[in-house]
Formats: sequence, C-alpha cells, structure tokens
Amino acid sequence: MLGQILQPEIKDLIDKRDFASLREVLEDWSPTDLAELITDLEVNEQAILFRILHKELATDTFEYLELDTQFGLLKALGNEEVVSILNEMSPDDRTAMLEELPAPIAKQLITKLSPEERVVAQKLLGYPEYSVGRLMTPDYIAVKEHWSVSEVLSHIREYGKDSETLNIIYVIDERGKLIDDIRIRDFLLAPLADRVVDLMDGNYISLTVTDDQEHAVEVFKKYDRIALPVTDATGILIGIVTIDDVLDVAEEEATEDIHKLGAVEALEEPYVDISLWEMMKKRAPWLSILFLGEMLTASAMHYFEDVISRAVVLTLFIPLIISSGGNSGSQTATLVIRSLSLGELKLKNWFFVFKRELFSGLILGGILGTLGFLRILIWQYTSAPFGEYWLLMGMTIGFSLLGVVMWGTITGSMLPLLLKRIGLDPATSSAPFVATLVDVTGIIIYFSMAFLFLGGILL
Repeated sequence: MLGQILQPEIKDLIDKRDFASLREVLEDWSPTDLAELITDLEVNEQAILFRILHKELATDTFEYLELDTQFGLLKALGNEEVVSILNEMSPDDRTAMLEELPAPIAKQLITKLSPEERVVAQKLLGYPEYSVGRLMTPDYIAVKEHWSVSEVLSHIREYGKDSETLNIIYVIDERGKLIDDIRIRDFLLAPLADRVVDLMDGNYISLTVTDDQEHAVEVFKKYDRIALPVTDATGILIGIVTIDDVLDVAEEEATEDIHKLGAVEALEEPYVDISLWEMMKKRAPWLSILFLGEMLTASAMHYFEDVISRAVVLTLFIPLIISSGGNSGSQTATLVIRSLSLGELKLKNWFFVFKRELFSGLILGGILGTLGFLRILIWQYTSAPFGEYWLLMGMTIGFSLLGVVMWGTITGSMLPLLLKRIGLDPATSSAPFVATLVDVTGIIIYFSMAFLFLGGILL
C-alpha cells in the first residue's frame, strides 16, 4: 500500500537519477514494503532501486519478492551483486528459489556461492522434494545443558545476528542431540548464575528432516509455534523451520485443493503468468472426464426414451431434479474435503458422517421436495397443465427431489472418505465430479419415481 502511494515520487527520483534522495527516502522502509514497490516497477527500474539499497536491506527485500521477480532481478543485476545476494540469503529462502529454477541455471548459481554456503545449499537441495529438509535453515542458536545463563547470553550476543529467530534457544548434548528447547524469555528472567539444566523441563516438539511438509503445517497449527527444531533419524539437531515458510506451504496446499475442487489440475504458476497451452493441459483432461460422465446421463435418458415420449411433461423437470442432486452433493463434498484438510475429520468418523448426511439429506430433500410440490400446485391452479393427475405429478416431483438430494449428500460425503482410504487425494472428488455422478443416478431415481406414481396412468 505504501509503495503504491509513493510510487510516482519514486519513479520521478529514478528518472532524475537523484539516487542520494532516493536512498534517503527508502532507508527506513521495511523489506515487505520495498518488495511491493519493486514488483510494480519495470525491470530496469527494479535493478536501479535494488543497487542503491544497502546490502542487508537488499537481501531481506529480495527474499520477499515473488519467484518470477527474483529471476528477473538476477538477470538484470551484475555478477558481484548476484553473488552477494545469494550468499546473504537465508538458506531456506535460497533453497525455495533454486528448486524452482531449471537444473542448469540452479547449478550455475550454486557455483557462485561461497564454499560454506555451497555445502549448505547442496545439502538442503539433496533432501526429498516436499520434505521438511527443503524448508529448514541451519541458522539457529544451540547451547549445552551445563552452561550458565550468563554464558548463554554471551553466546547469543556473539552469534545471534546469524540466527533465523531468537525466540527459542535449543539445548543439545555433547553429541549434538536435541534434548530440549527453552524460550529466550526464560533466560532473560533467570539469575545469571543458574545453569541451563535448571531451566529445562524435557518437554519439546520436533520434526524429522524427512517429514512431509504438510505434516509440518499440522504440527505448527496444533502446538501454536513460530519455529520448530528439525532432527535427523538419530535425533541430532540439524536445523529449524520457521512459521513463515510453513505458511507458504499451507497457502500452496489450500490453493491446490481449491483448484481440484473446481475440477482443474493444480497450477504451478500464477494464473497471469501461466501460458495458454499449459492452462489447457491443466483443464482439458478434467473437462473430458466430466464430458464422458455426462454422456452416461444421455445414455440414461435414452434408456427412458419410451417413457419420455409418452409423458413429455416429465422432461420439464429433468434440469430441476439433477441440478438439485448435484448441488447437494457438491455442498457436502466441499464441507467434507475441507474438514479432512483441516484434520477435523478422520476415516474412523465415516459412520458419523454417513448418519449426519443421511439425516441432512432427508431434511434438505424434504424442503426441496415440498417446494417442488408447491410449484406443481401453483402451476395447476394458474394454468392446469396436468389435469386430473396433478397430485400424482406433484408427488413424483416431490419424492424424486427427496431421493436425489439424499443420494447427493451421501455420495458427496462418502466419496472423499473412500478416496482417502485408498490413498488418493480427497480433493480429487471435486464438486463438478460429484455433480456429474449424481446427474446420472438422478435420472434413474426420477424416472423410477415416475413409474411408481404414474405407471399405468400416464406411462
């Protein structure tokens, strides 16, 4: 917001090449505001503005930029500036950028790192994709249990500037194994002569380097932490993960689920950046599957072609029936999928879900069935299109809606659980997919009710 307000002033200073004034204006800005400003500028202006920032602020700002903006800046800046940025970036943010680059470019950038940073980068990139190891940073403060509080504070003053966060101090044994974590507040309030062991309670939460990133999101949410330690398989402390990186993962996962709910394969790039061809590859397969599903609906209607020819009036209500079932199924699928994503539902709760949605379908179907019956009643009293059989027609519509909505809610609730049970992503049972499935069965339910109430009379 601040960048948008002052952008004309900034562009004017750039055009005038008044870099002294520009530096003075920007020196008190936060990295997030600077990142917002840089994103709105042309690439050449981005490079100019970036060069006048002092090194630490430039690096912090670079970490807040979108990946495509980062790539553009790396191309526009000189070799020395690129080297400085890469070496000063936090390891987790640098890893996130490098893993998005084509392999040859990533390797070229890694060669620009200092020997120490190159080892760190190659180690983090060596962990499995989507593992906690790709998110962690080795920049943290660790102390020994026999140290005094005074020694801990001195250690923090000496090395704290390189740590990702100072809120939590980690306690390790002589082998480097994590044995506790202590809030820095406890050290600040404790007598200087006390030992670390006096502040320990042995109660800590940690992640392992091979844990899935989605698991990390759940742990952060459950324990309300801003940072968590990461250990190897033997318990040796090798890094930490901070909440900002986990929030990025949570956003990506939520975006992926939303795309799937709309029957679109998850996009790896922003909508405005993805090419038309890539977009078609994401959308066409799902639309084709849904089209084939709807062909089953046409097949079902063909099966009842003779019925339709004898009572054409039944066709008037086909869209009403199948859309009601599809809508109820989509509603339920969305609720269940989201609850599964949030961890509110487990597979063991399937019978609870089944009972709830069975009764929900009965109530909702009863409401819509009543509205459908009233529609027939009003239509009959205004234009009498159904003659003496209006009551049977009304019951056909009413009970069809009851059955279709009940079936929709049950299908929408059980399908995500079934997919999760067999190891697939529940979001794959997207709302359009459930709606298509219910459309086919809705036709069968509707004409079955028609045979029940109108058989031997209109049919």
